[in-house]
Amino acid sequence: MAGAPPIGLDIGSSSIRAVEVRRSKDEYTLTNFGQYPLPAGTVSGGVIQDPVVVTSALKQLWAACKFGTKKVSLGVTNPQLVVREMSIANLPANQMKQALPFQVKEALPLAVERSLLDFYPLEEPGDNPTVRGLLIAMPKDAVVTLVQAVQKAGLQVNDVDLASFALLRSASRLDAQVEAIVDIGANITSVVVHADGEPLFVRTLPRGGAEITESIATRLGIDVTEAETLKCRFGMHGDGNPDTVTALTDAVRSLSSELRSSFTYLASGERQKQVTRVSLCGGSALMPGLAEHLQEQLGVAVMYADSTARLRDTRRARERGFDSFVPSAAVSIGLTLGATR
Repeated sequence: MAGAPPIGLDIGSSSIRAVEVRRSKDEYTLTNFGQYPLPAGTVSGGVIQDPVVVTSALKQLWAACKFGTKKVSLGVTNPQLVVREMSIANLPANQMKQALPFQVKEALPLAVERSLLDFYPLEEPGDNPTVRGLLIAMPKDAVVTLVQAVQKAGLQVNDVDLASFALLRSASRLDAQVEAIVDIGANITSVVVHADGEPLFVRTLPRGGAEITESIATRLGIDVTEAETLKCRFGMHGDGNPDTVTALTDAVRSLSSELRSSFTYLASGERQKQVTRVSLCGGSALMPGLAEHLQEQLGVAVMYADSTARLRDTRRARERGFDSFVPSAAVSIGLTLGATR
């Protein structure tokens, strides 16, 4: 497998997901995939709480799936993730990396010495004195802990990439619309807005399916297991009891409000871009009636993303249960589709 793309590895709150592809020219053929469940609390909001459990789960996943390589591309996210558009001095690449902490220090809510920084240019700098792009900052300790847990499983981390950029590669529709890809996980919802593949806005919301379930349980006075069943079976349609519909509507209000405020911010900002389509992915996005509800609340078209559109030859994988894997696999698929730049 010399020269094969690294495996896309996404370590989420409820499970670890991995996707392996074979690349020929600009085509990607799916060759293997797998996932392994994680106990509740092992990973919270993209931050590993129990590295030993994660390392053990990775070893078991690789043993069970027999992947062709131990090289991985690792996705990261964090509630404290900062992605901010700004202009910085146009310097040679090696100098820009060294100068970045000094250039962005005043623009960050995080201490630069405790952060991992990157800059994603949105234009060809040419001879201009400055270059416009996206500043990316994330707490260093969280990323280091994640990488170490993966390495202790005997895997080689080839690169670390933002989960939101992986979403953009796998789930984006490239056309004239301004699209928001919304990946609703168990504890985190990742939002990336783009125009024809160019990222405009990235945000990580510290809420997801688990919060919705807990809200339903509290409102109806039932246990979490019953609330989860109610959410997954009936969703926003309810079970015929008006109190259930009210509880479900209340449970997703915070999510829809934060999405609305994000889109309003983008429309009123310097770029003044209006989101015209929302594409949902993530396991918690499968809640029945959620797409229709969000469409009504947000006033834009809401549909489901197709994160497998850029993969070829998935027939055999579908015979092995790939369809049930796909809803939560947008990040792992995007990670293995190549670098963002």
